[in-house]
Amino acid sequence: MKRVIVCFSLCTVVCHQAQSQNMDIDLLRKFNARNPTGQTYWLQTSNSVYYMAPTISAGTLAYGLIYKDKQAIKNSFESALSVGICLAVSGGIKSMVNRERPAEKYPELINSSTQSQGKSFPSGHTTLAFATATTLSLQYKKWYITVPAYAWAASVGYSRMRLGRHYPTDVAAGALVGIGSGYLSHWLTKKIFK
Repeated sequence: MKRVIVCFSLCTVVCHQAQSQNMDIDLLRKFNARNPTGQTYWLQTSNSVYYMAPTISAGTLAYGLIYKDKQAIKNSFESALSVGICLAVSGGIKSMVNRERPAEKYPELINSSTQSQGKSFPSGHTTLAFATATTLSLQYKKWYITVPAYAWAASVGYSRMRLGRHYPTDVAAGALVGIGSGYLSHWLTKKIFK
């Protein structure tokens, strides 16, 4: 009887996973560009995380040191900690899940203008963008900072699907990890600088 229950449970999980994967790829096909050429804007949006996150941390630190602003120095530490946490968590999850990128798994369905290295789940770009946006919104608590920060982070997530690099669930998980990293960094910074 136990074997039947275990087999039934495994079949249910496998069927659910297959159905989820089908929904994921169907949704991705709606976002993915039909023509992989001419994606310069989305590629630049996607890659903006490489200079936005470090620039915010370094710029805030420079301001704090020049003007002897302790709050700015604390904010730069918090930004750097948020980036470190999100990259560590995202990298760890990628290693454990080991999900193949959609353009590699479904080359006949998904268009991609360039090849990507690494695994798919969660989206590291999206994680970093949402960690940065969350940290900024927690530090400054002004709508004119929060709204553009999250709009930028959402556009980075969309660009990853548009370019065929990630499934929608990769982007959603990346956003959650990024937001969680921002909140964890904020909490740890308060404890460290108390």
